[in-house]
Amino acid sequence: MARILLVDDEEPIRGFLKRGLEMDGHTVVTAIDGSDGLDRLAEGAFDLMLTDIRMPLMDGIALSLAAKRDYPDLIILLMTGFADQRERARGLDAIVADVLTKPFTLADMRATVSRTLRAAGAVVAR
Repeated sequence: MARILLVDDEEPIRGFLKRGLEMDGHTVVTAIDGSDGLDRLAEGAFDLMLTDIRMPLMDGIALSLAAKRDYPDLIILLMTGFADQRERARGLDAIVADVLTKPFTLADMRATVSRTLRAAGAVVAR
């Protein structure tokens, strides 16, 4: 399956989403904000990054721009519960595969990740 970087500043959400992704056989590494996410990206190859938009220090949009510059093959999914943040993400269609609108179900997130990885041909046996 895929190696996924999950970036969210809220620990309960990180843990919940991590467990859901691991249920599908993915290897999941977590980060607490965009800056931490960039550090984790440098530690190893990832197939997909799932990141919240609104976070302290470096938000998910700044993280996505930096990540795509340094890792052009990385698949990026954004998450947000804020309409204004979703609007900001609209201009990122060239680098972001999709934006999940909170609240979403665990099943919705798992299906979106699976569909996105399949579409990119990124699901590999590990």
